[in-house]
Amino acid sequence: MRTKIVGTLCAFAMVTSANAAIREQPVTYTDGETTMKGFVVYDDAIQAKRPGIVMVHEWWGITNHMHSEARKFAEQGYTAFIADMYGDAKTADNPKDAGALSSSVMENPQAMEQRFNAARGELAKQASVNPQRIGAVGYCFGGAVVLNMARAGADLAAVAGFHATLGLNTPAPAPGSVKAKILVLNGADDAFVKREQYDALKKDFDAAKADYRVIEYPGAVHAFTNPEATELGKKFNLPIRYDAKADQESKAEAAKFFAADLKK
Repeated sequence: MRTKIVGTLCAFAMVTSANAAIREQPVTYTDGETTMKGFVVYDDAIQAKRPGIVMVHEWWGITNHMHSEARKFAEQGYTAFIADMYGDAKTADNPKDAGALSSSVMENPQAMEQRFNAARGELAKQASVNPQRIGAVGYCFGGAVVLNMARAGADLAAVAGFHATLGLNTPAPAPGSVKAKILVLNGADDAFVKREQYDALKKDFDAAKADYRVIEYPGAVHAFTNPEATELGKKFNLPIRYDAKADQESKAEAAKFFAADLKK
């Protein structure tokens, strides 16, 4: 019995040691008079400054999914900053409240830009970050936010949207005004995205001479990277579902995309 206990403790110590390098710290910051509560996630085994990625959450707010995604980016050698787009880290546990929270941001483009820029500013100040190499990634609602920020000419090197809704609420960008390279990773069967929205996005980015790419994954629907999506879809009768194949393939594309544009 003692041998088994010692073996178990040793195994636990090895796992703990292996995971000890990834740090996640809460960060309180402000957007005007609104208190924002985000998280900075990084690998403290890396000594040099590294690229940073602003992460924008789904309409539910900052969930376990966002924390998991941030840790993956930290493991790839980035400092990730989970932005709080709602203030006071508000979250929703049902579609009605989630819709109200996300609409409060999307229906006020100025507030959306201010809150994103506040998060970007906090990320740029982190000791582990090279402020000249910052990108952004968003999921669902967050995908729309980061695409809008790219359209608005935000100081970002690369922007990726996973199962991004395409509610574009910023003016069409002028030629040459889009600084970021852009990657859209969506499900081909996403009921929340209309074909005419893709057409409008491509028309605007083509006119702006933006560097962008859109990939659609056959059979994948909305929220395909979120392991909790299938259960949530059943619970609330929503057309959302986790798709392991699309998740893996889209993450591989994003990893190549960010490495090419942030680590060069």
